[in-house]
Amino acid sequence: MTAEPRTRMIEAGPEAIAAAADCLRAGGLVAFPTETVYGLGADATNGPAVARLYAAKGRPAFNPLISHVADAGAAERLAVFNDDARRLAAAFWPGPLTLVLPKAPGCPVSDLALAGLDTIALRVPAHPTAHALLAAFGKPIVAPSANRSGHVSPTTAQHAMGDLRGRIDLIVDGGAAPVGVESTIVACLGTPTLLRPGGVAREDIARVLGQSLESDETPDDDAPLAPGMMTSHYAPKAALRLNAREPREGETLLAFGPHAGAAMNLSPGGDLIEAAANLFSHLRALDAAGARAIAVSPIPRDGLGEAINDRLARAAAPRR
Repeated sequence: MTAEPRTRMIEAGPEAIAAAADCLRAGGLVAFPTETVYGLGADATNGPAVARLYAAKGRPAFNPLISHVADAGAAERLAVFNDDARRLAAAFWPGPLTLVLPKAPGCPVSDLALAGLDTIALRVPAHPTAHALLAAFGKPIVAPSANRSGHVSPTTAQHAMGDLRGRIDLIVDGGAAPVGVESTIVACLGTPTLLRPGGVAREDIARVLGQSLESDETPDDDAPLAPGMMTSHYAPKAALRLNAREPREGETLLAFGPHAGAAMNLSPGGDLIEAAANLFSHLRALDAAGARAIAVSPIPRDGLGEAINDRLARAAAPRR
């Protein structure tokens, strides 16, 4: 896929679904309708594709993304469900409810899509075009709103084209999104907690659970569990030193660009998309290898470099 593809628009139907699934398999970006708003889809298991999605949106930091799946069975292969989560899934899926759950062992969704967290946000959309695409593709699709970061969420294919023309590969036009606001997000990590209001009312969720729904009181600078919350993400156990030209004694080097002898390299060729795709997995790998201190090479701040540097600065911040 080229960095600036020609963006095609195809009316929803079997031809569009086949073209969209092929595009996703090739690592491309596809805007498609859900019942809430139009989503910008990428293969959730393909780190470079997810990195291209962030670049297309101009997203300023790596917020966790919602993984869309075809049904509850597919969701249970990606996450650990408790009784509350199963009740909510049975009541509101398919539909505009996202559940945040512990990710399952072996979950194939990329670390970048999860923002390095050990939780995953999941939804089964109700829109027939979205359902058909998920069935044809056969894997989870991350799909934040199909607009530039900070812009109004799109409810038509024309909105998506106006924001993303030349930045994505394909738009499937399925008419106006009927709900028009994003999904409600509920964390089921203990007591069910409302993280974001949306297309399913709090009262309806509480009725299914048989209890009132707590609201998230997380301070802005703590780790988010879902899109739309302040960004502070997975940090390794090792201390990080940023903008390091060479490692000091006792440090492990996480390089960027050509560098002989580095323990790991985000992108030997200096490609920011590759670096973004590797960021969280490389930090986890260095943790697993027992690194006590990590020196990180300088990374340019243009394009995705801004988000990479933002993430690294948060990971390097003093622990509380």
